[in-house]
Amino acid sequence: MRILHTGDWHLGRTLEGRSRLIEQEAFLDELVQIVKDQQVDLVLMAGDVYDSVNPPAAAEAMFYDAAARLTETGCHLAVIAGNHDQPERVAAVSPLVARRGISLVGLPVPEAITVPVPRTGETAVIAALPYPSEARLSELLAGDADESELRLAYSAKVGILMRQLAGAFRPNTVNLAMSHIYVLGGVESDSERPIQVGGAYTVDPSALDIGAQYTALGHLHRPQAVKGAGLTRYSGSPLAYSFSEAGQAKSVMLLDVVPGKEPILEELYLSSGRPLVRWSCRGGLAEAYRWLEEGRDANAFIDLEISLTEAMALSDIQALRKAHDGIVHIRPVYPGRELQEELVSRESVPVHELFRKFYQRQTGGAEPEEELVELFMSLVSEQEDECAAADGAVEGGSR
Repeated sequence: MRILHTGDWHLGRTLEGRSRLIEQEAFLDELVQIVKDQQVDLVLMAGDVYDSVNPPAAAEAMFYDAAARLTETGCHLAVIAGNHDQPERVAAVSPLVARRGISLVGLPVPEAITVPVPRTGETAVIAALPYPSEARLSELLAGDADESELRLAYSAKVGILMRQLAGAFRPNTVNLAMSHIYVLGGVESDSERPIQVGGAYTVDPSALDIGAQYTALGHLHRPQAVKGAGLTRYSGSPLAYSFSEAGQAKSVMLLDVVPGKEPILEELYLSSGRPLVRWSCRGGLAEAYRWLEEGRDANAFIDLEISLTEAMALSDIQALRKAHDGIVHIRPVYPGRELQEELVSRESVPVHELFRKFYQRQTGGAEPEEELVELFMSLVSEQEDECAAADGAVEGGSR
């Protein structure tokens, strides 16, 4: 059978307030066309359908429309919830769509997904584990596990559940695994919301060693293979969602597989979506304007860094943004000035002047309104009064 692995659509996500819905719709059009052209039997969507637990209505409509169009080609669509998704929202319409060849799994369950493929007469078994929070894992394992197992580390709990799901694997079925987790060794980018601060919720690759012929993962936005037993990959996101992904080629993974054999993989690169690029204009404003006149990266979103010797005027910022609607950030860099400013002590510069300098640096040279400066100084005064009162209380107590 022929399988396509994708994930991390993040429908409804914006870039610094700029809508990406048109690009996301273009990606879904491209995905449907790939499924038609390649005669795909099964699409694995490895989580993060949406970018938030309460996505805009336009994003939900886009997902349901894409699901309908994909299954109209004759393929089966299997979707799991990611850490950005509200699991009940993803699975809410399961009773309505199950007969259309759509499997939606919101919360971790102990049963694998079974998908018969009429075209080849084969059957796929998917050990599908949606984003497993610590609480959900403990709840799911509570009925079968003893106290010692419940105290196991997160990675070990994932391994227990994956092995339970793999109990449905058979020698004559195509055996697959799918989850939305962070596996140790994966390369992150800035656009992924951490599954757990500090890296506590990470999974050792050995937890996924359950005999699957292919393991489809979601969460990391860079397409990549995972070291460990068997074929395990992140498909990556279809669009670049942060400038840390600048220059990345986005793709989906196509695989041909029969029971008991290693799959044949092919990475299909996507053409939809505006690229994200970084400009570093060492030649100052003149270089930035020259690149704009040349039409460089005309369809891209741009993170613009400009080397300057004098503060950038507000009129220059406005002119740059008018010249290219994709300029997202404008970051002036003043060689030598930053070090000089760090050497200036706070005692020698009034607080309100330090605030002005900070504001100018953050805004590219714009001058703060007097009302804003006054508000800042009032907050500083309030904090100093609170500190003085606290010091007085300490001194009084010591006496």
